Amino acid sequence: MTTANTNETAAAAAAKNRRNKKKKRVCAFCADNIDRIDYKDVARLRKYITERGKILPRRITGNCARHQRQLTKAIKRARQIALLPYTVE
Repeated sequence: MTTANTNETAAAAAAKNRRNKKKKRVCAFCADNIDRIDYKDVARLRKYITERGKILPRRITGNCARHQRQLTKAIKRARQIALLPYTVE
């Protein structure tokens, strides 16, 4: 391999890494300065469950660990008192 060929390969690899780099998502609850997640706020909770009723994981929602734990508890509480469905209707 020549030095020109090596430089082209390194440049191509760097460009590929820049293209594939995803922007880190910011926790929506931290951005809105929400300290506690209310289980009665069904409109907000629906954003974090799939159409099948599963809770979306943290890597998809971008929530911090603290708010993801609170979100999970709030969704489960809302399900218990029938504000949210357990499964598809």
